[in-house]
Amino acid sequence: MSLWVDKHRPKSLDALSYHPELSTRLSSLAASGDFPHLLVYGPSGAGKKTRIVATLKELYGPGVNKIKIDSRVFVTPSNRKLEFNVVSSIYHMEITPSDMGNNDRIIIQELLKEVAQTQQVDLSAKQRFKVVVINEADSLTRDAQAALRRTMEKYSPNLRLILLANSTSNIIAPIRSRTLLVRVAAPSYDDISSILFAVAKKERVALPPALAERIALESGRNLRRALLTLESLYAQNDSLAPDTQIPTPDWEVVVTSIADDLIKDHSAPALLKIRAKFYDLLAHCIPADLVLKTLVFKLLAKVDAELKPEVVYWAAFYEHRIHMGSKVIFHLEAFAAKFMRIYEIYLQAMMDN
Repeated sequence: MSLWVDKHRPKSLDALSYHPELSTRLSSLAASGDFPHLLVYGPSGAGKKTRIVATLKELYGPGVNKIKIDSRVFVTPSNRKLEFNVVSSIYHMEITPSDMGNNDRIIIQELLKEVAQTQQVDLSAKQRFKVVVINEADSLTRDAQAALRRTMEKYSPNLRLILLANSTSNIIAPIRSRTLLVRVAAPSYDDISSILFAVAKKERVALPPALAERIALESGRNLRRALLTLESLYAQNDSLAPDTQIPTPDWEVVVTSIADDLIKDHSAPALLKIRAKFYDLLAHCIPADLVLKTLVFKLLAKVDAELKPEVVYWAAFYEHRIHMGSKVIFHLEAFAAKFMRIYEIYLQAMMDN
């Protein structure tokens, strides 16, 4: 039994209920006969993947939905074997090279080269090229992006790339210049509420309007999160009421406790306890940048307006270091220590005045 977020995923561009102008634009690109490389970017839960799958259906027909998962093995220069999963149909391939960390360049070079050097199997296909969808393109290393640029130049007749990213800031300029940028904005709260009502109606669930609005607000304009929240509430409660409590994810509770600790205690022992909580979050596969972003928003709600610009500045500083470095715990702990220091100085200045 599939989750509602997958079960009710729109299968075509016409079925998408928000951003109709974007659906029209993608449909025109698919029908133009000159389909470009795409860089599709936007926040998590905005529907990037859904729109691309629907666009592939416009390009090739329903055959793109007949997918298989293959496990491929690649060998690094040091003779280390890498096992990598590939989702593919006869028309396209979907990969997430960033899962391989610093070895993502090998995946890019070997896999894309192999795909680009093969001809389309289906002679009746509408397009003669294959499409490779690269998830989390903004998490690729610089070496992998450089390899990607060379692949785009050399094999463009047989290959089209669709890069999915949350932001274009980590994509190198040569790739941005060789792709058509498509921004998928997050759905509005009204859009999320209407989709929640539509899914609830299909599942025969009585959804109170007040609860739908609360779920939409709690989701932070993340449609995936909103649908998962609705399904979890339905599974945990016999019936949904306007005042049904929406549980906070466990990891977010831990981040809230870290924010409280940073406000209350500025000692070295407190920093050690916070470090242990950071380790716990990372051990449960919560991304470091998500931890930092959530922590900053929790802190901004607790500090005075005069201190907010400095908190945001140092958050951006250490987020950059998280992406550039290899030991994320160092930079999370460094941000916590920096906040302790600037908050302590601020409190002292307030007392002196």
